[in-house]
Amino acid sequence: MGRVGWLRLAVIVGAALLLEWSCRQGWIDRLTIIPPSEMATSLWSILKSGKLDQHIRRTLGNVGLAFALSVVIGAAAGTAIHGLPRLRRALDPLMASYYAVPFFIFYPLLILIFGLNNIPIIVIGFMFAVVAMVLNTLNGLDRIPPVLIKTAHVMGMGRLNIAWRIKLPAAAPYLFTGVKLAVAYSFIGVIASEFILSGAGLGYSIAFAYNNFDNRGMYALMLFILILVTTINSVLHMWEQRMMRRRARS
Repeated sequence: MGRVGWLRLAVIVGAALLLEWSCRQGWIDRLTIIPPSEMATSLWSILKSGKLDQHIRRTLGNVGLAFALSVVIGAAAGTAIHGLPRLRRALDPLMASYYAVPFFIFYPLLILIFGLNNIPIIVIGFMFAVVAMVLNTLNGLDRIPPVLIKTAHVMGMGRLNIAWRIKLPAAAPYLFTGVKLAVAYSFIGVIASEFILSGAGLGYSIAFAYNNFDNRGMYALMLFILILVTTINSVLHMWEQRMMRRRARS
């Protein structure tokens, strides 16, 4: 871990210690927030008891499917749109305003189509994440040196070969940015859907704890989600940095 990584860790630890001290001194009401140490002990108790294992598996399964679909379909759609300039000009204004749409209004329609199961929640998570992947794929493809494409055409490579062997590897840094955003947006879409629309999952469990004034359970689950998402994005970031160093050496 480099200097920036240690600095980032120091900021997080410092903020946690400050919050701990403020809660212990009574500067922050315990009805508002509990000390981080109590969040951690409550989380350990919940994970050790296994009482929420089913909810955790359901949420992570939904997030995993939404994330995988958004990355694969988003990268493919971005590559296809990049090769069709007229279509891109038509879609650019729609994608620019995409996140102004309240996706949850589609939940009743999704229930009518798919029924009362996990699919509507997965679809909402996918809808949150896919356009971030499309936009970052387009940004990456826009920055490919034209000489690479011309060379590929001279060598007689077809469109699929150019996309797979030239465009996607050259746009890899931007694709990684899209992947990291897709992780965050998939979690947001799935957990927010469970929070207000589901009878199971981590989002439902947080809402249930909130409605029953169970601060320890609520903050423990929130801490679990923060740790999980931060860990996933940190792993992706380290992978991205390693790939960039290897690419610079080559």
